[in-house]
Amino acid sequence: MAAALIKTFLFLVLVPGTVAGYVPWVLLGRRLPEPRTVSWIAAIPLLLAGSAVLLRCMWDFAVAGRGTPAPIDPPKELVVRGLYRYVRNPMYVAVTSLIVGEAILFHSWTLLVYAGVVVLCFTAFVVLYEQPTLEEQFGDSYRRYRAEVPAWFPRLRSPSPRGKEKG
Repeated sequence: MAAALIKTFLFLVLVPGTVAGYVPWVLLGRRLPEPRTVSWIAAIPLLLAGSAVLLRCMWDFAVAGRGTPAPIDPPKELVVRGLYRYVRNPMYVAVTSLIVGEAILFHSWTLLVYAGVVVLCFTAFVVLYEQPTLEEQFGDSYRRYRAEVPAWFPRLRSPSPRGKEKG
């Protein structure tokens, strides 16, 4: 488990760190403009929630999935616990929340447009690579999971106990 946690941390720094940290910093001109007080009220909940969701999902991938979110070291088990009971793509939602939070905090239309581009890239990746790969790897378990759990907008009702998976 320690190896999975270390590799997952490296993935967190390299991929979400680049997409939600380094690229926005570059788009802001490699400076962080002074946020305005009102911006904090709207941005901080998005930034905190996005960070918490991302960290929880990374933990679940390493512990329950026994792997990482990286395609080169995918989980050995289908991760359907924690936030994955409510939405199939919580990490993508979290990264998008971070970028939108940054756009609000720094009053940046550029970051808001970038968030839209990121969502389009995430969607293409999920549809063209991730879903077919998970279906091939986990078969009926993934098909049941996909039928019961929405992809992008978390369900608000409690998940059904039917079709529980390991993890």
